[in-house]
Amino acid sequence: FPITQESAIDLRFDYRYVDLHFPKQQLMLKIRNAFLQGCRQFLLKEEFCEFTTPSLIGRASESGSECFSVPYFEKTAYLRQSPQMAKQLLCMTGLDYFEIGSIFRAEGSSSSRHLTEFTGLDVEKNWVFSTREIMEFEEAMLKAGFAALEPFKEEVLKVYGIDLLTDPSVVYMTLDEAKAILKEHAGITSTKDSDLSDDCERILHEIVKKDFIFVSDYPIAKRPFYHMWEEEKGTTKSFDLLFRGIEITSGAVREYRYEKFVEQVKKKGVSLESVKEYSEIFKISRPHAGFGIGVERVISRLLGISVKEAAILVRDRERIIP
Repeated sequence: FPITQESAIDLRFDYRYVDLHFPKQQLMLKIRNAFLQGCRQFLLKEEFCEFTTPSLIGRASESGSECFSVPYFEKTAYLRQSPQMAKQLLCMTGLDYFEIGSIFRAEGSSSSRHLTEFTGLDVEKNWVFSTREIMEFEEAMLKAGFAALEPFKEEVLKVYGIDLLTDPSVVYMTLDEAKAILKEHAGITSTKDSDLSDDCERILHEIVKKDFIFVSDYPIAKRPFYHMWEEEKGTTKSFDLLFRGIEITSGAVREYRYEKFVEQVKKKGVSLESVKEYSEIFKISRPHAGFGIGVERVISRLLGISVKEAAILVRDRERIIP
């Protein structure tokens, strides 16, 4: 065969059917599977239901510039950026939901951390009122997923030369607290409404030295209309989870009150008609919260490989074959 395990990464991706036979890639697949099975078993024990929702949607999301459009008979359809509407709709039935499926982003970036199709683990839970509660639930689920990797520690040490993480350390902080840490220890200043850049996420991990950093209370300006707002503070009940310096999760307590939802749509400058079907579900709603995880990013940080190496078949700006 024209490649070895040490071949250039693009050549390995060209011959992925060969590449996946090598020990490192075989082990990556096993780790990926075990992690997802650990999370799945945790959720099933918590009486969640697993569903598969449509990848084709009739309207672009609020950030439609990152959506793929596809011909759909006499209409235009879009590939979902997340199962956002579907998972909230299922929550309205009273069922706690999770899904493992493909997510599509028309990413303009060709960086090593961006894919145009990746595997998402989406979770939505009823009767959650606080950001802390949904963050702690995700922490428990991820720790179950990591604990499922215990049988692979010896093999990972042999093949990858690293000590496989099975019990991650955790810290919680607000975005303002994260910015204060960056300012004090790294001299990094930012504006009130700014998010954390990729570099800031990495530096924050280097300073705090925790595997998981939950960062909450992002400003309204940086979050979508379906997150619950705390207007007196100018923030949202939202969070990101950073794993060893890279964002792997975004989540939030959802705005479930119809009148308030409509108000936030308008304040964001979004046409109510463009989210008509979405907004209708909040007429029979209940409090809920949820999050989405990028699986390839989790595996990349676990094994010290690129996000693209953690994909089974790479889909990015340049590659759609094989």
